[in-house]
Amino acid sequence: MDSDMLGSVYPYRRQVIISTGKTDWENDVTEAEGTLAAFLETANSSLGAPRKPNSTNDPLPSGLLFSHTEAKFLSILNGSHRSFSRDESEETVIVLPDFMVVSGVPRTLTGAEALWQAALDPAIDRAGVIARTDNLLNTWVLPYSCLILLCSHKRRDKRCAVTAPILEKTFQQYLEREGWEVHTDLYDLSSEPSLESQTSSTAEKEQLIETQLKSLHAEHRALILKNSHFGGHEFAGNCVIYTPRGAGVWYGRVTPHEVESIVKHTIIGGQVLPTIFRGGVDLPCRGKKTLYDW
Repeated sequence: MDSDMLGSVYPYRRQVIISTGKTDWENDVTEAEGTLAAFLETANSSLGAPRKPNSTNDPLPSGLLFSHTEAKFLSILNGSHRSFSRDESEETVIVLPDFMVVSGVPRTLTGAEALWQAALDPAIDRAGVIARTDNLLNTWVLPYSCLILLCSHKRRDKRCAVTAPILEKTFQQYLEREGWEVHTDLYDLSSEPSLESQTSSTAEKEQLIETQLKSLHAEHRALILKNSHFGGHEFAGNCVIYTPRGAGVWYGRVTPHEVESIVKHTIIGGQVLPTIFRGGVDLPCRGKKTLYDW
């Protein structure tokens, strides 16, 4: 696998996708005043998590593959999904690679701090914190067999804005041919019981999360979202695929010609395609054959 794309993913502890209902954003979403992305950047900095090096010339940590537990960087992205919170001042956030959804996050610094402390602090695991009585955030398992992220950030690179809708349509066509249900917006989970309403301890919550995650692969349901710049615009046609187990595969220079192979081999078969591979988080270790193996 000799490619200039290999190792081009900066290791991160978590990646968040914030609801905006848009497909293009300010050049740097974390500097857009009054947005949850900006508030979360401030909260993340003040609460002690490291920032990514500012210079594009700074070397990436060694290693093509990484475990999210060995990193601390928080990747903050905006997404095309809409918030399903009834309050228009609250956002719905997808947390990866945890494969979780957090809703009711106020678009304020206080809201960002609550989100960080409940779900993003590197010291906590996927179940997060549920002991705090003042935490009004609700969480659910992301109810999909896979999540497909496509960079559509026009103000960062026009090529991404051109390729994203084409790739979205092509992914949808090939997935539906395979009998999959495809969504391009997050399912409204507000009518479903939250994890907090079903559990009273961290242990119970962890068990419920694992049970739900393990059942998702058989659902054959995919979510495709467009997102803001996540690095590597020179590899326009950027695509990240997450599975319920927590594996994330980064592909670059994806065109409609590669989509059928991605659907058959990665999304359905759980295998990585070397020719377009940029890097991966929590990919299977020895003894596990696919991205879906626990």
